[in-house]
Amino acid sequence: MRAKEWIAGFAEALGTEPPTADEVKAILDLAAEAAHASERIAAPVASWLSAKAGHSLEESIALARRVTQAPGA
Repeated sequence: MRAKEWIAGFAEALGTEPPTADEVKAILDLAAEAAHASERIAAPVASWLSAKAGHSLEESIALARRVTQAPGA
């Protein structure tokens, strides 16, 4: 099964629409920011935290970049 099919099936199981192509790009941008600034585990956890907090992907990416650029980061 390809990723797009799995994501569509998971979205259906959750009772929601799958992400658009632009949303997938933003999700991957957030994951990349987290993983490159820290460790790979940060990518899925950052995505989960973003959803839990209810922030838009754009807000979350901006916040992740601020964390990355913070002194001592």
